[in-house]
Amino acid sequence: METLLSVKNLCAAYVQGGQRVRVVDGVSLELRRGEVLGIAGESGCGKSTLAQVLALLARPPLWVEQGEFWLDGTIYHLAQEHRLSRELRGCKVAMLPQGALNALNPTARIREIALEVIRAHQPKTTPQEAYARTQERLERLGLPVRVLKAYPHQLSGGMRQRVVTVISTLLNPKVLIADEPTSALDVSSQKAVVKLLRELLEQRVIEGVIFIAHDLPLLRNVADRIAIMYAGKVVELGPSREMVEASRHPYTKALVEAVLVPEPYIRQRRVEGIEGTPPDLRAPPPGCRFAPRCRYAWARCRELEPPPFGDKERFAACWLLEGMSA
Repeated sequence: METLLSVKNLCAAYVQGGQRVRVVDGVSLELRRGEVLGIAGESGCGKSTLAQVLALLARPPLWVEQGEFWLDGTIYHLAQEHRLSRELRGCKVAMLPQGALNALNPTARIREIALEVIRAHQPKTTPQEAYARTQERLERLGLPVRVLKAYPHQLSGGMRQRVVTVISTLLNPKVLIADEPTSALDVSSQKAVVKLLRELLEQRVIEGVIFIAHDLPLLRNVADRIAIMYAGKVVELGPSREMVEASRHPYTKALVEAVLVPEPYIRQRRVEGIEGTPPDLRAPPPGCRFAPRCRYAWARCRELEPPPFGDKERFAACWLLEGMSA
């Protein structure tokens, strides 16, 4: 499949009070055209920060230290271009945020917000055209026309999140980065949002989705491939079904065991939490960052950082896999 977006050796850090905390550390990923790439991990693993960087929204105190960003045929060096053209954001790459209430202007009606977003990039669009486009997307998510005249505070949390989904896709961005867009929704609303994203992909309205979540069973049904992040690094990547049913990295296995998976051959397992806490990224441990919590860790794990074993289609960074063929 054709590559739509790719990043190589991406590093980003929060800098404040003379202290630098690197929260994205050497991440390399690619998104193919027509694909949904899932990114999962515990809270604080760096996945939402990665989303901000990929959506070109990194602002101080978050700084991009290094990284090559390839988008639809053009290379950008993010560390040198902190303020990319506004035309690139929204049209080429857009962000679907998790906090629906904070993402909407509380003093404007939904139709006014939609019109402002469209006209910022397509100034010749008439109000009627903008409202028609917004209404059509709202109806796909089961929202009534009256939502256009409502203020954000007049909508429920689930309705606001669906409205944010619509507004994020109004400009038909090539890449949509969805940061836990279903976490505050009920099951039926989750299904509607996922269905809309799939429809937009199939119709080539958008050309690729990076779907960030902590729910591996959800990603198994949404994503084509899944990347697992831990302490700022990608520790495993592979096809979504294989990541849940035949994960290789001990951290991925622990994530699967920590949630109730509605699959007959998995749900019989006992749900177990992951012992310990993620490392303090101000002073990450040497070697494998998961070693202090890993039941399989040995001396080498605590001394040397493991490289990814496998190939770019399927790999895991764990010393237990050394010598294993791709």
